[in-house]
Amino acid sequence: MSYALLSAGFLVAALAAAVLLARAAGPRRPRWAAVAVAGVALLLLTAVFDSLMIGLDLFDYAPGLISGMRIGLAPVEDFAYPAAVAVALPALWAALTRRGGVPLGALLTQALVASRPVSWVNTAFPFAAAMLLTTREIDWLLVVGTLYYLVPYNLAMYGINDVFDYESDAKNPRKGGIEGALLAPEYHRPLLRLVLATNLPFLVLLLAAGGPAAWAAIAVSTFAVIAYSAPRLRGKERPVWDSIISSTHFVSPAVVGLALAGAPVDAGVIVLLAAFFLWGMAAHAFGAVQDIIPDREAGIGSIATSFGARRTVRLALALWLLAGLLVLAAPWPAPLAAVVAVPYLLNCAPWRSVPDADSARTNRAWRRFILLNYGSGFIVTLILILAWNSSA
Repeated sequence: MSYALLSAGFLVAALAAAVLLARAAGPRRPRWAAVAVAGVALLLLTAVFDSLMIGLDLFDYAPGLISGMRIGLAPVEDFAYPAAVAVALPALWAALTRRGGVPLGALLTQALVASRPVSWVNTAFPFAAAMLLTTREIDWLLVVGTLYYLVPYNLAMYGINDVFDYESDAKNPRKGGIEGALLAPEYHRPLLRLVLATNLPFLVLLLAAGGPAAWAAIAVSTFAVIAYSAPRLRGKERPVWDSIISSTHFVSPAVVGLALAGAPVDAGVIVLLAAFFLWGMAAHAFGAVQDIIPDREAGIGSIATSFGARRTVRLALALWLLAGLLVLAAPWPAPLAAVVAVPYLLNCAPWRSVPDADSARTNRAWRRFILLNYGSGFIVTLILILAWNSSA
């Protein structure tokens, strides 16, 4: 992938987003003459400072990856990014602050809560770990991908869910904090626009940087994010399928990372991904138990409303146990990760006979589950460091 093609893809995505956002802004759409003046200023500054930094040997470009055309010392491809920013940001600002719209500050606050900051690491870590262990270097793709799976991806995943689950969330007392925003209807459309504006440029970059394997992984990952909650698809209302899609949310970033890094697909990788997938299904199933009552009152189905609290908790226990056993078959030092299943089993086991009427009480275990993820992440990180040193 040449730098020219990569820059062109990013610029095209920014232009498309700018057109859509300008239409959404209505009468407050940007004045394109002013945008052009700002764009020229940014391009001049880019030419000056890029030339200075390249002249001082702070960085350079591989000759085989650029077109060779330069303005000053800066490759012409470098000017795609300030041009994209000059076009897309005014349109985004106009759309978010249009007359009759919600206050921008309030929208960003709602977006932050909706993205579940406490869970950002759950998707960024698998991507970064998969890429870093494969390539053993930190490059722009690792940084861009990690940033994407840290914030925009979570904003899309949880934001879309909060918009289309509003009726159920309004009856759920645990909403409105670290477990998700309670988005008032006037924030729904602005949040969906923000999801589009923050996700599209990253997706274009990742697609441009990868090959067919990465394209397939990104397509599956993006589809799962949308299909879980969006109308008509509504995977979250199809028992068992809801747990499968939810687990895909967390496993697919690792698959994307492996694909972008060009990692070989062997039995060890498949076993680890399968164990991770089972862990994700167990997490979703157990998490759904606490919402049985509000989901049923809102007419929303889930694996927990279908199976009932007792059977769903026992299914989660079985999946966590199977994940722990499966990882024992992976190459050393991965079997050490089997111990990670133990705290989840201990946390979930006391609720194996909980009746549906008391299912909301499992929220205590769910809050501990969120903390357990950080402890598990610490153990997995130590194992990854051991794997890194073993393969050096």
